[in-house]
Amino acid sequence: MKPSNKGRKSAVAAIKVQDGWMTVETTVNGARQSWKIRPDDFLLDALRREGFKGAKKGCETGDCGSCAVLLDGKAVASCLLLAAQSQDREITTIEGLGTPSEPHPLQEAFVDTGGIQCGFCIPGMILSAKALLDRTPSPTEAEIRRALDGVLCRCTGYVKQVQAVKLAAERKK
Repeated sequence: MKPSNKGRKSAVAAIKVQDGWMTVETTVNGARQSWKIRPDDFLLDALRREGFKGAKKGCETGDCGSCAVLLDGKAVASCLLLAAQSQDREITTIEGLGTPSEPHPLQEAFVDTGGIQCGFCIPGMILSAKALLDRTPSPTEAEIRRALDGVLCRCTGYVKQVQAVKLAAERKK
C-alpha cells in the first residue's frame, strides 16, 4: 500500500538546494526554523546541532528509542529519518513540553512516581507517552506498555514509568 500524501505539500519540491547544502523549513516546539543541512543529515543530528539536546544518540538503528521525538504528533526515531523529511512538518522535542518551573503533567508524573532513573531514555519515554495520551486519553496498561515498548531502559523494569503514564492519564481527567 502506498502512503497517502493527501493534504501535505511535496517536501522534495519545497527544499532549496545550493552548493550541496539544502535549506529545510520546519517547526520545532512551535517555532519556525530554517536549517542548512546536507542531504545525508539525519534528523537527530540536525536537532542536536540546532541546540535540541534532549533527543539522545543511542543505538543509531532505531532500536533504543532514546532519540524519539514527535513528528506531527507521532513518536518517531529521529536517528532513522533524514532531516529533509522534516520539511513543513511539526517536531516536538522534550524541550518543547515543559520547563523546570512549569513541567508538563507527564514530566511531573514521572518525577512523582520515581520513574526517572539516569534520564537517558526518559525524553523518549515521555514523548512516546504523550503521543499515546493524545490519541488515547485513558489507555489500558497493555496500551501503555506497547507505547513504551520502543524505548529501552537499562535502569528499571518499567513499572514506575507505566505508573507515571497511568497517573498522568488520571490527572488529565
